[in-house]
Amino acid sequence: MFKPFLPARLLLGAAFGAAALAAALTATVTPATAAEPTAICYNCPPEWADWASQLKAIKADLGIAVPFDNKNSGQAMAAMLAEKDKPVADVVYLGGPVGIQAKAAGVVTPYKPAGWADIPDGMKDADGSWFAIHSGTLGFFVNTEALGGKPVPQSWADLLKPDYSGMVGYLDPTSAAVGYVGAVAVNLALGGDYGSFDKAVGWFKELQKNQPIVPKQTSYARVLSGEIPILIDYDFNAYRAKYTDKAPVAFVIPKEGTVSVPYVMALVKNGPNPENGKKVLDYVLSDKGQTLWANAFMRPVRAEAMSPETAAKFLPAADYARARPVDMVRMAEAQKGFMDRYQAEVK
Repeated sequence: MFKPFLPARLLLGAAFGAAALAAALTATVTPATAAEPTAICYNCPPEWADWASQLKAIKADLGIAVPFDNKNSGQAMAAMLAEKDKPVADVVYLGGPVGIQAKAAGVVTPYKPAGWADIPDGMKDADGSWFAIHSGTLGFFVNTEALGGKPVPQSWADLLKPDYSGMVGYLDPTSAAVGYVGAVAVNLALGGDYGSFDKAVGWFKELQKNQPIVPKQTSYARVLSGEIPILIDYDFNAYRAKYTDKAPVAFVIPKEGTVSVPYVMALVKNGPNPENGKKVLDYVLSDKGQTLWANAFMRPVRAEAMSPETAAKFLPAADYARARPVDMVRMAEAQKGFMDRYQAEVK
């Protein structure tokens, strides 16, 4: 079970910083029609995890408009902290460790949605302050045509080769949850642990020689266009590109290993539309909501929602055996220390 609270020193601080706060406050929510029932979700971008289909279904089935929002986890947290006295959002979607921080920061409030009992222990906070809706496995999302004839990289070590100079991208770990997950993945894969990020920092410093592309926002379209040939990202985005958008894409679980991470949702404390927010949270755990996640190649937290046909599109189980689950509490505890080192030694 997860610890219910983390000490204040573990809250965002330098992990997201002034730049993330400024980005959060300028990352606008697409407006809904004023007269229709609305719920505001922070960090629900249409190009990530196929939120576009989920929010379309919520509108069709519940009559509640949920505008797209292109913040990432760090920007969403920074915005909720800035708006704590007068919240704008009703619900929020976050990388798992950031959900723990959101509870500790007092910006979310307990709610146990319909389907709560079906969420496995360890994938939800005991009082309902956050709960997993799906998970993903980190690896390499590769546009094979954009490699220009180079082989598809198979390992963390491969990404350091000069052949891939200017081709490798990762989301900024000081802002986006998936960026920090990448740091944890490479650190553990190369023999580090949550107590020391020497391995990850060393790897990122070596990667700098290859002039990596480091965006702050989800970059799905930039991989499809070939602008970023190799992105350190989740399996669900790569499978969506391959099977839904029919792009020339491969997904690779690096041979040294990687991690699998849950994504969580929560009800924002004192949000303006709490009843609509609760309905949205009920929906994402419903049979239909979970099936939509599975159809978008996320592993739904209610495992039975994934059909055998969808599961067959994933890499073989032998490849996924190289992925280990994360310790979300230890990740949250280690985050600030890693961010400080990344800012000082890599950026």
